[in-house]
Amino acid sequence: MSGHSKWSSIKHQKGVADARRGQLFTKLTREIIVAVRQGGSNPEANFRLRLAIQKARDSSMPMDNIERAIKRGSGTLEGASLVEMVLEGYGPGGVAILVQALSDNRNRTSQDIRNIFSRSGGNLGESGCVAWLFDLKGLITVETNNLDTEELALQAIDAGAEDVKIENAYIEIYTKPEELEKVRAALAKQKNLSITSAELSMMPKTMVKLEEKAALQTLKLLDKLEEMDDVQHVFSNIDFSDAILEKYKAQA
Repeated sequence: MSGHSKWSSIKHQKGVADARRGQLFTKLTREIIVAVRQGGSNPEANFRLRLAIQKARDSSMPMDNIERAIKRGSGTLEGASLVEMVLEGYGPGGVAILVQALSDNRNRTSQDIRNIFSRSGGNLGESGCVAWLFDLKGLITVETNNLDTEELALQAIDAGAEDVKIENAYIEIYTKPEELEKVRAALAKQKNLSITSAELSMMPKTMVKLEEKAALQTLKLLDKLEEMDDVQHVFSNIDFSDAILEKYKAQA
């Protein structure tokens, strides 16, 4: 399992996701705007837009907000010009960190991210320094509740999933990027199934474990990066133990 996914699960349990709903809507809006500018405003012909809209709906974003974001992206409503950025660096202990951002001011965002790395015991690197450690995959997270996890895993594989990992409270389903939408749609037809998220994710090829102090420091770094409005996604190759995550949750 990716460190990012495990950390996202802990944040969800803490209720942080609800506390930051306004910030989440800002990030979702930006994703829709950029998707429209790149591929047009018709979801049927724009995979990235379909995915962004579905993610917004899964996060209970009002349809008015979604439609307004589409109009901004298509130019019928005015809005700031956004550029996509990918920044790469190293956290405490040398763990790889990949940051995806959308910004109306590239220099400001780069400097803000650089400062967070520096203050947290890491450093921002050159383009390409850690990207090779990650593969682009589709990632679907499903809450297990009282489901038969083995049966669900088989259904996911039958629908086209590449791999399935079963955790205590949820299941992670991995797909090829182009198969994400198909697998999600197949699973969505199942009754009593709660799909927490379905998104394209940079998955680490290998995982790194750190001693407690460095691991907690890295968690703080990831959290600060994700708090930035301009940052859309943060990925790392750190493997957090349950004990470390619980200790950080207790401190937060």
